Amino acid sequence: MTVILVLLAAYLIGGIPFGYLLVKWKTGRDVRAMGSGNIGATNVLRTRGRMAGVVTLLLDGGKGYLAVWLAAHFLNGSELWMSAAAAAVVVGHAFPAVLKFQGGKAVASFVGAFLCLQPVPVLATLLIFIAVVAATRFISLGSILGAAAFPFAVWLISHPGAPAILSAAACSTLVIWRHHENIGRLLAGTENVFRFGGKR
Repeated sequence: MTVILVLLAAYLIGGIPFGYLLVKWKTGRDVRAMGSGNIGATNVLRTRGRMAGVVTLLLDGGKGYLAVWLAAHFLNGSELWMSAAAAAVVVGHAFPAVLKFQGGKAVASFVGAFLCLQPVPVLATLLIFIAVVAATRFISLGSILGAAAFPFAVWLISHPGAPAILSAAACSTLVIWRHHENIGRLLAGTENVFRFGGKR
């Protein structure tokens, strides 16, 4: 029963749409009708400014970390159930019940979850993300390549058990799939360039 409750909590925590709620609270508007239509930090940054974007990023990352921490705390640090909680919180963000399963791309929640579960591979992969964004100014490309590299970083650096590797691979695949529209725009040369600015 505890396992079910923890995993359900991880999904529900993941499903808290902080970007949507923050924009709704500040402006009364639906962020899904603004910019790219995504509820994540990048679209909030572009449409509502730096502070809103950073707060959304931290909250989305924090909920990922919290979900895995809860699994560690209540399930005796089990790698299996921490890995399952990481997957559950990422799925919760991508498919939140409160928004009719239309959520975000889950990058921040993915990072937060695995920062708790596999911190060193996350930090190594963040270097890839930063390098790609610095070179290209495409956050989407950095996210895609970082996600693609992450399971290999987990395997090479941490040598964990199968649950952590499988969870990392599954979550990475989901994050990449959620970027399918970005991939189309990157191939067409129409993807949005990142600028740390916008409305304040």
